[in-house]
Amino acid sequence: MPDTAPPLVDAHSHFLTPEYAGAARAAGHLRPDGMPGWPDWSAEEHLRLMDRWGIGTSLLSISSPGTHFGDDAAARALSRHVNDAGAAIRQRHPDRFGHFASLPLPDVPGALEELAHAMDDLGADGVTVETNAHGVYLGDERYEPLWAELDRRRTPVFVHPTSPPHAEELALGRPRPMLEFVFDSTRTVSDLLFAGVLARYPNIPWIITHGGGALPLLAQRMELFRTMLPSGATDSEPVPDQLGRLWYDLAGTPFPHQAPALTAAFGSERVLYGSDYCWTPAFGVDAQVASLTAAAQPPGDTWHALTTRNAQRLFPRLNPAASG
Repeated sequence: MPDTAPPLVDAHSHFLTPEYAGAARAAGHLRPDGMPGWPDWSAEEHLRLMDRWGIGTSLLSISSPGTHFGDDAAARALSRHVNDAGAAIRQRHPDRFGHFASLPLPDVPGALEELAHAMDDLGADGVTVETNAHGVYLGDERYEPLWAELDRRRTPVFVHPTSPPHAEELALGRPRPMLEFVFDSTRTVSDLLFAGVLARYPNIPWIITHGGGALPLLAQRMELFRTMLPSGATDSEPVPDQLGRLWYDLAGTPFPHQAPALTAAFGSERVLYGSDYCWTPAFGVDAQVASLTAAAQPPGDTWHALTTRNAQRLFPRLNPAASG
């Protein structure tokens, strides 16, 4: 990191607990999403790496496969466990960590109960949901009560990709994060848009990972189909305008191509930094942070300053000027 660069805010970073990993393994997730296995994580090692990377604050979340492995009661208990654990980490290091609470979707009553606990009792910075829960995508009408409550609360929603239905066949034996995560993010955002969720609940700040997946390349194609749909979608806002109000992180390989495509499509005012640690190993984050510095910088700005400034707007508690 350059000496003059402001500390980064990492909106896409993960944590694990032994209990969570054990429950996932017991449910059959021995090679989660086709990956070789489960990474190790500790707050102490994460803090050491944050200092190396120039990250001031990391917002922690549970990654794919989420907390629902088929049983509602077990999912509620596991969500409560990881949320209490994430809140405890934040309490021990309030200036270095934040937390997105997990919700046990597709169990909507359980999700509403956990949302209230996370926001009212734990003070979470937002919530995280997977792109689909057992094949139920985010535009599904059964989620309406949850979106209404999140809209009322103006709660940030971090949308993390997971494996799509029939993932083993689609991925051709390769790790699903390589391609399928990108496509599933694109699929679930298109579902939110064409189901009208984005229009009905404008107060939800949605955070989409990995530079928006394929959305920057497909926004105009989606707009073409919007004008052709028989559902009367022609009276909704153009697709690029709706997608331009979402937030996007730069986890993955943002340079040389993805970040420029993202900002060309939707602007730079809602772009956030994301490392994807601990599922992205430390050497991968080393390379990604280096690319942030080496890339062509935004006009009159830097990627470090731009993403940190955007994060401080979305999460005012991270802005020293706002708290002073």
